[in-house]
Amino acid sequence: MHRIPRDHPRYESLRIRQLLVSGAERGLAVREGLLAHGRGEAFDYLLGERTGPEARRAARAAAAALLLAGRPVLSVNGNVASLAAPDIVRLAAAIPGAVLEVNLFHRTEGRARMIGRELRAAGRRLGARGRGLRIFADDPDARLAGLSSERARCHREGMLSADLVLVPLEDGDRAEALKRAGKTVVTVDLNPLSRTARAADITIVDNVVRALPELWRRVEGLRGAPRARLGRILGGFDNRANLARALDRIGSRLAALARAPCPPHPAPRTPFNGPRRPSR
Repeated sequence: MHRIPRDHPRYESLRIRQLLVSGAERGLAVREGLLAHGRGEAFDYLLGERTGPEARRAARAAAAALLLAGRPVLSVNGNVASLAAPDIVRLAAAIPGAVLEVNLFHRTEGRARMIGRELRAAGRRLGARGRGLRIFADDPDARLAGLSSERARCHREGMLSADLVLVPLEDGDRAEALKRAGKTVVTVDLNPLSRTARAADITIVDNVVRALPELWRRVEGLRGAPRARLGRILGGFDNRANLARALDRIGSRLAALARAPCPPHPAPRTPFNGPRRPSR
């Protein structure tokens, strides 16, 4: 990977971008995924590139929902595998009965197997908690109704029978199809205006590299809590209202930036008009 100087003012953003480029070079992500990341990065600028109170509130509700679920499935695409494979594996290991399933729009079985290997390697690094994880990657044996794309292909013992599906970095078609199938949908999406964000039951408006560790911390904090308490947390969450708060925060930040003075620019250099004639 290209070395990024740590004192670069855009170090973290460039580091994340480089992870995705590396994932594409290894065959985990596709070029279309790089384009989608650029759109998300623009929204991250608008959010101030930090986890806001709306994202934390949604992560708490999502943790409660994951712990209450009977058959939770965590969906993984190429971008998630490139950016956050260890984080999503660690999260799955913290949730009783959770399953990881590879689901791709631009699907080849070779790419699906490669992502599966990436997840299994992350599980081995996690130790005992990661070794028992079920990971469905290749040879899907079922289809999700209402989709004609490769996204429809899934596993009968995974997504098809899930009661809750976590779909970070998702496309709207599958989020809507999962909802029609009666499943609870939790997503991570930097764009609060997307169809996925608005179709989901719980939307964490945040960068996946920050959201998954935050979600893991929330799950760890609530593990062992009475189901009644988890139910109250989930029942008190309103996704539409939370999305509205995220949009309000973007609007407030843009208004503040519009009022802020621009940083001073260096004095313009004297135009070059050719060599000076020697003085007589």
